[in-house]
Amino acid sequence: MSGERPVIGLSTYRERAHWGVWDTTADLLHSQYADAVLAAGGIPVLLPPASGSDEAAQEVVARLDGLVVTGGADVSPARYRREPEPHTVAWRDDRDAWETALLRAAERAALPTLGVCRGMQLMAVAAGGSLHQHTPDLVGHEEHNPGGDTFGDTRVTTADGSRLRALVGEAVHVGCHHHQSVESHPGFTGTAWAEDGSLEAMELPGERFCLAVQWHPEVRDDARLFEALVTAAADHAEHPVGTA
Repeated sequence: MSGERPVIGLSTYRERAHWGVWDTTADLLHSQYADAVLAAGGIPVLLPPASGSDEAAQEVVARLDGLVVTGGADVSPARYRREPEPHTVAWRDDRDAWETALLRAAERAALPTLGVCRGMQLMAVAAGGSLHQHTPDLVGHEEHNPGGDTFGDTRVTTADGSRLRALVGEAVHVGCHHHQSVESHPGFTGTAWAEDGSLEAMELPGERFCLAVQWHPEVRDDARLFEALVTAAADHAEHPVGTA
């Protein structure tokens, strides 16, 4: 792999979409993700939720150098043993299953992984954690998700000694678009919080790059997290698990 750019997988939506003469189900993703990976020196590939099998996920991960679990709809509350609350809607069982399988395979391969917004929530749930189903009920405001396609401006403070602080500094203003948030995250360490106390980032202790943020770095042209992922992916490509 020396001299080759690392290949970064991006999970995608599967939604009804309209373009040209077509009005049909499509696998899609905001182009900012692929652009951010490319600008960071990686090669983006899209991973649609066509299969939720562990076997397919293992074959895919074996061909990747890094993984981004992207934003999107709510995670099914059944995955963290809760009944849906009134604001929890439009979850996608196929996507939940596929991304969970990808995360299992990525863990076995020690694949560098970045979670974004829903990606952070799914990573927590896949690890056995749970979610706050409507963060405004917890914090008393709607600033994390002002509505529509608007991103909330949120100041977050990072944990001393964390990988995240080394990347973005002690405090940073970020673009958020979420009404849910992580309640518990077994195995992960919380590494950033909003001023209202809600968790905004977590990371896996140890050498593996496995970090998740509740905000959207791809929409604020914040290259640092994608650059760190691509750097870790390049190292993983040179020194995969099981080699000296």
